[in-house]
Amino acid sequence: MFPRRTIVYRQQPPPNLPALVAGAAVALLITLILNAIVIISPGQAGVISILGKAQDRPILEGLHFRPPFISVVDIYDVTVQKFEVPAQSATRDLQDLTASFAINFRLDPNQVVYVRRTQGTLQNIVSKIIAPQTQESFKIASARRTAEECVTQRDQLKEDFDLALTERLSTYGILVLDTSVIDLSFSKEFANAVEDKQIAEQRAQRGVYIAQEAEQEALAEVNRARGRAEAQRILAESLDAPGGDRLLRREAIDAWKAGGSPMPKVLVLGGNGDSVPPFIFDLQALATDNS
Repeated sequence: MFPRRTIVYRQQPPPNLPALVAGAAVALLITLILNAIVIISPGQAGVISILGKAQDRPILEGLHFRPPFISVVDIYDVTVQKFEVPAQSATRDLQDLTASFAINFRLDPNQVVYVRRTQGTLQNIVSKIIAPQTQESFKIASARRTAEECVTQRDQLKEDFDLALTERLSTYGILVLDTSVIDLSFSKEFANAVEDKQIAEQRAQRGVYIAQEAEQEALAEVNRARGRAEAQRILAESLDAPGGDRLLRREAIDAWKAGGSPMPKVLVLGGNGDSVPPFIFDLQALATDNS
């Protein structure tokens, strides 16, 4: 027979209820504090909704309190955003015009409550507001000009587009900072017509240049002829003046030297018939005297 064993059960001490209650209270207090505090970072703006109703005032960067558990905070990015938006329109002369714009914008921090109530998210703002308003603004700007003016007056086209888009988006709490025309294209037929016109204008300008060049050359030739005539007149007056025969002899000697011929020592000049005796002189002595 085995000896009988006696099993003794020890009674557990009762739990410390005050400590449990205190711990639960602390945890609840921490949860309440965390749910009652919202921090808005720089470049953000928030909208508090209590029981589904958006409050009238936005909350900007900093520390804010809200009703815990019954409120929700929607935070919006109010820094600069950039989106590329395509647009199509027709010019004043009914030419199809296609463009692509880069829109730099940001939300007005003081208008985020209106944005929250009307649009909700940034994606809705781009698709439902910015894209269609870009299209309408482009139609307004391009309809004021012909297709050729849209090319030659591109800066004015962009200026009119900026004014129209800024005015339209400001009513939705959207601030337009800058726009850029990424692409501006026409139909193939119009592009070919513009190219043909440019070629014709270049040819016409070339013809004008050639005509002006011929006119200048003719004027220069006239001036040269006048110069030669004036020189001949002065020379003739010099020959008729006293001592002109010496100038003529000097010119003959210079021409003789320039031709490369050796200079003769004696030159005999005859007279008119027998009435004038011949004139004989030493050329080398004459050249020495003149020099």
